[in-house]
Amino acid sequence: MHVTSTQRTRTYWLEHAWLDPQVEPGVALDVTDGRITAVRTGVDSPPPGAEILRGLTLPGLANAHSHAFHRALRGTVQVGSGTFWTWREIMYSFADRLTPDTYHALARAVYAEMALAGITAVGEFHYVHHAPGGTPYADPNAMGEALIEAAADAGIRITLLDTAYLSSGFGQPPNAHQLRFSDKSADAWAERCSLLKERDHARIGAAIHSVRAVPAEQLATVAGWAGERGAPLHVHLSEQTAENEACHEVHGCTPTQLLALHGVLGPRTTGVHNTHLTAEDISLLGGSGTGTCMCPTTERDLADGIGPAVALQNEGSPLSLGSDSHAVIDLLEEARAMELNERLRTRTRGHWTAAALLRAASADGHAALGRPDAGILATGAPADFTTIALDSVRTAGPLPRLGAETAVFAATAADVRHTVVAGRHVVRDGAHTLVPEVPQALARAVEALRA
Repeated sequence: MHVTSTQRTRTYWLEHAWLDPQVEPGVALDVTDGRITAVRTGVDSPPPGAEILRGLTLPGLANAHSHAFHRALRGTVQVGSGTFWTWREIMYSFADRLTPDTYHALARAVYAEMALAGITAVGEFHYVHHAPGGTPYADPNAMGEALIEAAADAGIRITLLDTAYLSSGFGQPPNAHQLRFSDKSADAWAERCSLLKERDHARIGAAIHSVRAVPAEQLATVAGWAGERGAPLHVHLSEQTAENEACHEVHGCTPTQLLALHGVLGPRTTGVHNTHLTAEDISLLGGSGTGTCMCPTTERDLADGIGPAVALQNEGSPLSLGSDSHAVIDLLEEARAMELNERLRTRTRGHWTAAALLRAASADGHAALGRPDAGILATGAPADFTTIALDSVRTAGPLPRLGAETAVFAATAADVRHTVVAGRHVVRDGAHTLVPEVPQALARAVEALRA
C-alpha cells in the first residue's frame, strides 16, 4: 500500500499534544486530504466521531540519515574489537549480497521498524547502485526504486539521497566492494539520477558520500545537479580524523574548506556527523547555513567521537538527527544522546531544552529532507504525527505538562502507540497496520543476506 491521503475530513482528539514549545491538553486536529486543516486547543473531551489518541502526540519524527542495509549488521558487529575501518569491512560483506529483491524486503521491514518508532520520514543515503562488479541493472535505478517502493509499502515518506561514490580515497579507484557503488564519473551519476521521479511519498535528493569518495573537481557537478532542482544535498563530513589528515595531505585544507571552495555548502546542504572540525570549519558551516545531522548512537557505536553540536548551532547550523547504521532505531534516544554526550564532554547540564531536541528530531529533520512544511502540528502541515504513551513503566509519574521532557529523557521507541502519515494510521496500538509481524519480517530479510 502506498502513502496516500484520505479525502474526507477526519478529526483526531489528542489527550496531550506538543505544540512547540509547550504541551497542551485536549487538542483536536481536523485532517482533510492528508493535511491538517484546523488545530483546536482547549477541547476537554473528544468530539463525536473523533479518533482518540491517548498519551502525548508529537509531530512525526524525521530520521535524517539512514543506510537501510546496515540494519543487517545489528549484533554481528559487536563481536570482538576494532575501529570504524574494521567495522567497514563487515559492512561491505553485507553490501556485496544485496539484490533489488533482497534490498526491498530488508528496507520494507526496516522502514516498518521506523514507523513503529514514530518516524514518518526517512532520508536514505543510498549508494548501492549497481550489481556486484559494477555492472548496471537493466533498470539503472533498480536499487533506488526498491527503496522507494519499500518506504511506500511501510507507509512512510522517503527522501532518496542518491549518492555519488566514485573513488576509494583521494586519487584512488574504487576497490572491489565499491565497484557497485560507482557510476565512474559525476556526470554519469547525474545522468542516472535524472531518471528518478518524485512521488507523493518520495522526494529525490543528492549526496556526496565524502570528500574522499568524490574527486574535488567533480564536487561541483553533484552540487549543481541538486541546486538546479532545489533538492537537498547531504555529505558525510569529517567523521574520521584519518579522512581529515588525508585531505590535508592532498589538498592542503580540511574537508569543510574543500567543500566550501567547490560551492557545496549552503542552506540546502546537510553535513552528516561533522565530528572533527576546526573553529574555521564551524564558522564556514554555520555562516553558510549548512545543516548538521548528528547520529549519536552510531557515532558512539563506531567510536567516532562527539561532534561540536552546540558550537555548530550557535554559529547558525540547524541540527537534525539520524539513526545511520541502525545500532538502534529510536529518534528519542538520538535526541537525548546529543544532550547527554555534551554533558559528559563538558560536565555541565542543560545545553538544549527538551523542545529544542524535539525540534531537531522533527521539524528541522524534515526541513533537511526537503520538506520544510512538515514536522509541526499546525494548519496546512502534513497530517503526520505520532503518539507516545504516558503510562508505561518509563513514562508514568511526571506531570503531563512535562511531556516533552518525559518523551526526550525517559521514553523510548517502545512507548510509541500510534503513528499517522498523511492522515492514515500506519501504527495503531503499537502494531503496524501494513506490514504484519515486523520482527519476523526483519529476521527473514537479514537471514536472506546471511545465506
